[in-house]
Order: sequence, then structure tokens, then C-alpha cells
Amino acid sequence: MWPFRRNTKASSERRSLPAVLRARYDAAVTNDDNRRHWANADGFSASAAASPQVRRILRNRARYEVANNSYARGIVLTLANDVIGTGPRLQMLLDDGEDEGVNGLIEKEFVAWAKAVDLPGKLRTMRQSRAQDGEAFGLLFSNANMDTPVKLDARLIEADQVTTPLMKLPTPAFVDGIAFDEFGNPSQYHVLDYHPGDSLNMVPLAYRVIPATSIIHWFRKDRPGQSRGLPDILPALPLFAQLRRYTLAVIAAAETAADFAAVLFTDSPANGEAQTLEPMDVVELEKRMATVLPDGWRLGQIEAQQPTTTYGEFKREILNEIARCLNMPYNIAACNSSGYNYASGRLDHQTYYKSIRVEQSHCEAVVLDRILDAWMAEAVKVYPELAGLEDWPHQWFWDGHEHVDPQKEANAQAQRLASNTTTLASEYAKQGKDWETELRQRAREMALMKELGLTVAQAVPAGAQPAADPQNKDDTGDEQQ
Repeated sequence: MWPFRRNTKASSERRSLPAVLRARYDAAVTNDDNRRHWANADGFSASAAASPQVRRILRNRARYEVANNSYARGIVLTLANDVIGTGPRLQMLLDDGEDEGVNGLIEKEFVAWAKAVDLPGKLRTMRQSRAQDGEAFGLLFSNANMDTPVKLDARLIEADQVTTPLMKLPTPAFVDGIAFDEFGNPSQYHVLDYHPGDSLNMVPLAYRVIPATSIIHWFRKDRPGQSRGLPDILPALPLFAQLRRYTLAVIAAAETAADFAAVLFTDSPANGEAQTLEPMDVVELEKRMATVLPDGWRLGQIEAQQPTTTYGEFKREILNEIARCLNMPYNIAACNSSGYNYASGRLDHQTYYKSIRVEQSHCEAVVLDRILDAWMAEAVKVYPELAGLEDWPHQWFWDGHEHVDPQKEANAQAQRLASNTTTLASEYAKQGKDWETELRQRAREMALMKELGLTVAQAVPAGAQPAADPQNKDDTGDEQQ
């Protein structure tokens, strides 16, 4: 036998070749079962996917649903009311040490200005526009007709007006009415003088170029490089249509069955002994009438075969799916908590309220801080006390959320304060209140009660539990009887 010689060179070459891994994902496989489902999947960029034509169609359909669908209108209104509420409240944090100093002056004048321009109402409108249009625009300008010392004003602009009427392909420096600088930040906005759908639009191509410092653009950026917004209720638009179609189908089935008061039918064969009647003949019936039917015929009614017993369950499931894209629980979307208990209601609300806090934080950064900067730039020209200010630290307070069980929440709040795991500032902030303002108000109340000779127990309304009155103690520390 010839001795076996191993080719060590070939073996080493085979060992040095990289191994080829063949891995695949089931979701990446295209077959006959999923081909139609993934037919519309594309690789467009954020700007190309949200082209002007696509956004126009989505805006029109979302507005149609909100205008004609009661649930869509209620969901959008509820979302705007919960996010904005009665409006944000400003607290300045300048280190002046006095409430009536610079902090108090700015807060007082800003509140008066916000009321004059109806800032809370405009913010609610912006939030509704963001939900149905995908984005909201505001124009900051000087209005000499304002009754306040600061002449700053804010005017809302619909998304349809922020565009360039000339045909222009999107580029890194320009996307449908928005021009960007070399760093990718908006530098200019092109705003039409008239709404493109206005019947009085005499000059459709007329537009103005407005610097980005005067425009507020509020939208949710879902993709890197996205420059224009899409409706928040976008994934729910087909579901709203299905809900309306199913409701109309159930009603139509019930009406069809109700249109036939009674029908005559027979079990006899075609050539049987039943008396001959004309098919589809109509007989008018009288109330409380007794009659005799023809030979071989029986009286019956048409029953709606539509599964109306599952109508409520269908509406619940589809509304739950609709509200999910807004992080809104079913009982808030449907305004119906009949199927909830206390624990499940609180659990669902926690996720929703966290989403609301995120929305409010985004509104502060994108809208409110921009408005405050513009207001302060004008206010320093009017009030000498503000001269020399280069920075104005502040915070915003929003409406608090009412607790389902106020007594339990009050007990928990007292325990947190007693264990030093919270602060008065934090607890008041949950209610949308300024702790300094509230404590000063409480001090004035206590001083007035002492002046009038009232105790805390006497000042508390009937049925409420009075708090301990530190002024109503004797020298031994025991409360007076």
C-alpha cells in the first residue's frame, strides 16, 4: 500500500477561507401569502414619503373624518383639552428674592398678554391641527392695535399655506416651503398669502418669505430627516372609515327588516294545494285587525341576520385600536368607563398621563419657549426694570389631573411629605400650581383667620376634615377644647 500523504498546503488554504453564514429573517421572505400585504412597502426617504401630494390627501381625509365622525372629533378635542387644558402658567426663577420684584412683574404682564391674544385657545387649536393635519404653524409679528404694552401677536397658519407654488423638487436645502441652512436648520418659510382652497384666492402664486425666527412649527418627527408632519391619527383613518361603514350596515339591516311588517310563506311544494297568490303582492294592514290567511300559507316576519349582538364588542375593539396610536386608553377615547374597575382605570391612565407630560414638554421646547423669547425681546424695550437681562430662567405649570379617589391621594400626599420623599413644590406642580403663590395665599388666609378670631376648624366647610391649627394650642402643646 502506498502511504497516504496529506496535502497540508491545501488544508491550510481551506482553513483560512472565511465561513459563509446563511441567515435569513422570516419577515424578509416574500411569498404568495404575503406578497400583496407588503406590496406598498418602499424605501423612500422621509421627505419623499411625505411628499406634498401625499400630505394633502392625508390632511383632507383626516379633516373629513374629524368633521363627520363623532368619535374622531371627540378624540381630537379630548387630546387637545388634556394636553393644553386652561393653558400653561409661567413662573420666573430670577434670583430677585421678592414676589413683587422682577419675577412678579414678568409673570403678571405675561398673563395679561396671554389673555389678550388668547394663547390657551390658540395652543388648543394648534394641538388639534397637529392631530388632524400633522403639523401646526404660528406666525409671530408686531401688532400695533394690541391693548397690552407688549405689541407681540401670534397668528395661526394652516399647513396648506406653507408651500412654494412653483414646482421645485426637494433638496437637502429645500423641502416644500421650508429652506434650510448648511447645518440643516430651517432658515426661511414660504407662506402663501391666501389659502389654496379659498374661493377668494385671487392671486394663487403670491407668497411671502418669512425668516424662521418668526415662525413656530410644531410637529412630531418620527424619522430622521423628516421636515413636515403627518397626521397623528394617520394609522386610524381606515379604522374610522370601517367603524362608520359597519354602523351604517347594522342600521341598514335593521331598517330592511323593519320595512316588512309581515310576509306570507308556505311549506307546500310548488304544485301543492296552497291557494295561489301573486308574488310580491302588498297588503295594507290595519291596527288590531283579526284576519284569516289563505289556505296553505303562514304569517311571519323578516329577521335581521346582521350580527347586531356583536356590534358593541366590535366598536369597543376598533376604538381601542384607534386610540392606541395616540397612547389614549379606551375609556377616554369612548368616554365610557362602564367596563373598568378602579385599578384598571388608574393603570390605563398612568400610561396616558405620561404621554401627556411628554407632549407638554415638547410644547414647552418648541412653542412656549419661542414665544417667551419673542415676548421678552419686546418687553425689555417697554419695562426699564428688565433692562440688562440676558437670560430669564423659568418653568411652566400645566393643569393637574384630578385623582379618582381624592381622599386616598391626600393621605398618600401627606405620607410623602412626612417621610421627606417629596416637596411642596413637587406636589403643587402636580396640580398645576405655583407653590410660592399658594403658600403666600395660605399665609394671608391664616393671618385673616387670626385677625377675625377664627380657628381652622371653624373656617373649614362642613363635612371636611380640618388640618391641625398650630395657632390653636396652649402652652403645653395640647389643642384647646
